[in-house]
Amino acid sequence: MCYRTKLNAKLSDIERAFDARFIEAEAYEPREEINAFSFIKTPVVIDENPREIEMFNWGLIPFWAKDEKIRKMTLNARIESLSEKPAFRNSIENRCLVIANGYYEWQWKDAKGKEKQKFLITPQEQDIFAFAGIYSSWTNPKTNKLVNSYSIVTTKANELMSEIHNHKQRMPVVLKKKDQQLWLSGKEVSQFAFPYEVKLNASPL
Repeated sequence: MCYRTKLNAKLSDIERAFDARFIEAEAYEPREEINAFSFIKTPVVIDENPREIEMFNWGLIPFWAKDEKIRKMTLNARIESLSEKPAFRNSIENRCLVIANGYYEWQWKDAKGKEKQKFLITPQEQDIFAFAGIYSSWTNPKTNKLVNSYSIVTTKANELMSEIHNHKQRMPVVLKKKDQQLWLSGKEVSQFAFPYEVKLNASPL
């Protein structure tokens, strides 16, 4: 799974990495650690506007939702069942790049996870990278406010992440830089499931 990420890069470096421009530059705040359960807005690039960087809420709210409670369960989306889950199946073709420069995972040192080791995970060949994401636009029926939100797509853990995320055996789909546009353009999601992977580094904290 993926519930803690890092994005503390300079705004100008992010724009350069994605050849895109922030449309709400004042809304971007570098963060050493982003907690998914805060449901805050973070930078994304969506398929419809690949030259723009927008701020979407983490925690996908499908268009049919009556309220935002579902977002607690849609922070991540399993790539193997995207077409089956009601919360995600209408968003499979709504692709986005979720921008980060690291994410955090905890290795369980005992069977119940009472003792854990925290790791920072980063790609070996990308300082600023993108998770594969899907997104949705939802209108709050009480306030009529439009909320754009996303979910990070996850897959089976590779060898490294199997050792670190040893209780769930999952990892987010980190895209190769050359594949970012393929993801946005709607390439079959199964092509990004493990054994698709990016070489990662894991640093104990």
